[in-house]
Amino acid sequence: MTLDGPVAHVGRPRRRRALRLLGALIALIALYLGTTFIDVWLASRQSYDGYAPAAVVLGAAQYNGEPSPVLRGRLDRAAALYFAGQVDIVVVTGGGQAGDLTTEAKASYDYLRANAGIPDEQLRLEVDGTSTYESLTAAGRFLQREGITEITLVTDPYHARRAALVAEANGFTAHVAITDAPSSFRRLAGETGAVAIGRLVGFRRLDRF
Repeated sequence: MTLDGPVAHVGRPRRRRALRLLGALIALIALYLGTTFIDVWLASRQSYDGYAPAAVVLGAAQYNGEPSPVLRGRLDRAAALYFAGQVDIVVVTGGGQAGDLTTEAKASYDYLRANAGIPDEQLRLEVDGTSTYESLTAAGRFLQREGITEITLVTDPYHARRAALVAEANGFTAHVAITDAPSSFRRLAGETGAVAIGRLVGFRRLDRF
C-alpha cells in the first residue's frame, strides 16, 4: 500500500513551505547576529576624543585593594582624559565579591589619588554595582542630581558597544574612550550575543539573568 494518492500530494507542499520558513528564519537570525557582530567590532575600534563632564570607569577585578592590570588600564585612560581637560570629574565603579577586603571602586579611587594625583573633590565612587547595568544605574542617580547626563565611559574595546547601550538605557548621552587592551574573537562574539539579546528583551531584563 502506497501514499501516492491525494494525501501525499497535499503533505509535500506543506513540508516544503515549512522548510522554506525555517530557512528564512535561520537566515534572518544569521543576518541579525552578523550585523550585530559588525556593530560590536566597529565600536571596539573607535575611541571618543572629545569633551564630556564626567568619565565613568567601568569596574574590573581588584586584589586586596590592588587594581588588576585590566582595571589599571582603564584607570590610566581615565586619568589621561582628566589631565587633558576632556572630563571634569572621574567616577569609579564596582562593588566587592564575597571575601573581598574592599571594593573595585575603592581600589580605583585609591589608585587615582595616589598614582595619578586626581584631587579628591573631582572623584566620585559607586560601590554597589556588580554588573555594568547596576553600576551605571547607581552612578546615574548621583550624576543626574549634579546635572550630568553626558558621560565618557572608559572600558576595554570589546565592551564598548554594550556599555554605551546600557548607559543610554539609563538616560545618559554616552561616548566611549577605549583602552589599548586587545579584543579576542571570543570576547567579541560573547558581546555580540549580549548586545543581540539585550536589544530584543531590554538590558535591564538581560541583567537579571
